[in-house]
Amino acid sequence: MILGILAAMKLVLIRHAAAEDRGSAERDWDRRLTAQGARRMRAAARGLKILVPHITHIAASPTVRTQQTARIIAETYSFADVQNLAALAPGSRRSAFLTWLGRLPADAVLVAVGHEPDLGGLASWLLARCRESFIPLKKGGACLIEFSAKPVAGSGLLTWFFVPAMLRRLGR
Repeated sequence: MILGILAAMKLVLIRHAAAEDRGSAERDWDRRLTAQGARRMRAAARGLKILVPHITHIAASPTVRTQQTARIIAETYSFADVQNLAALAPGSRRSAFLTWLGRLPADAVLVAVGHEPDLGGLASWLLARCRESFIPLKKGGACLIEFSAKPVAGSGLLTWFFVPAMLRRLGR
């Protein structure tokens, strides 16, 4: 008997690329990517595209640095739309992101760009229902979590976890 492959939702969590120092902008929210951060993110996005050749959604925290990071990824994929998602903003509730995630198609392949320690905490919660993070994401780092059914806390499967240098090497 041949078993069919179930449709799986794929969630790529990416921490924003390197940004200006905290004192460089009037509000932390407005900090921009550095030139080096943007350049490195372009290389990492090329590596990401090798690992995940097709995406259906891109969402990012409303901060300037996450929106810039998401747009670099969108350009790499020739993807037009980046959703501004408050559920990815610093300090947001994990349940708000999970509610949004649950509205997407079961076979969605999405990239979500956010901040630490929130993203690592979100990943840990989605994988094991842990309240504390056990997946620290460096700036420009990413992980892929897959769901075989509707996403709920503790139901995700970690497929891969890459530091930014590894993504950049893939993108060369």
